Amino acid sequence: MGSGIWSTDVYDAADRWRRATGASAFSYSDSGARRVHPALDPLGAVRESRDSDEHPRSTPIAVLFDVTGSMGHVPRVLQTKLPRLLGLLLRQGYARDPQIMFGAIGDATCDRVPLQIGQFESDNRMDDDLGRIVLEGGGGGQMTESYELAMYFMARHTATDCWEKRGRRGYLFIIGDELAYPRVKAREVGRLIGDDLREDLPVRQIVDEVTRRWDTYYLLPAGSAYAGSRKVLDFWRGLLGQNAVELDDLDAVCETIALTVGLGEQAIDLDEGLCDLDRAGSAATRTVSRALAPLRSRRAVAALPATPTTEGGATRP
Repeated sequence: MGSGIWSTDVYDAADRWRRATGASAFSYSDSGARRVHPALDPLGAVRESRDSDEHPRSTPIAVLFDVTGSMGHVPRVLQTKLPRLLGLLLRQGYARDPQIMFGAIGDATCDRVPLQIGQFESDNRMDDDLGRIVLEGGGGGQMTESYELAMYFMARHTATDCWEKRGRRGYLFIIGDELAYPRVKAREVGRLIGDDLREDLPVRQIVDEVTRRWDTYYLLPAGSAYAGSRKVLDFWRGLLGQNAVELDDLDAVCETIALTVGLGEQAIDLDEGLCDLDRAGSAATRTVSRALAPLRSRRAVAALPATPTTEGGATRP
């Protein structure tokens, strides 16, 4: 996956057609679907971000969002803002050859569709994957969702040339408003992903695994049920440190992702990124400035300069 070139013209044409016909950008979910779309089914799957002649230095970016309860509207916001995200990444040169994967997170204890994982794409097929997501809107009502299951998939069921060839981590953004469960449950992994685990895994272990290959962020947006919750923030900051980020405006999600990647790739500093937003006419400048202030002087950390199986870390060159 990851071939092709993103076209805003193609996106705009599809958007005009939907408006003219009354079709939904999320037609699969809005048709009443209650099963994972085959293209997003994680069972037995591995998602790959690979180099090609067209994209010789692929940069994988995974965006996974909670679709339970008050978070169910997040993918609809992302879909309308997709051209702005791609515009910043591509036209402003924040990342070389970005390949974006979208996915959705629910609650494996009670939801019918608790995990949906798309493909890494460079072209308008990423919009297609967004449209295949089931917006179930359920959840367990316990202030916990199955984020740990999604991190397990990212840690053990992804393969990237960015890591394997260059020892560089990809980017993982989890957008949610609740806690992860304390353990990755073996029975849920077997049922939904297909691995035969001998025992449950502590969430700390899987976070350590996923952050070794993925520069991982948790975004807590305004307008969600637990926006501003100290319990949620403390939980995620205990796992991810300053990479647990508050947003006071959900509409700033795409700009926040783009500038975070630009900072990580050392393509910009924060002030340059904020100027780019102003020039683009974005209303998200203030929100992004507040959210990313802790990252202002941080240099992104590469996984390793040598082989991907060696322990340790190094600063990106």
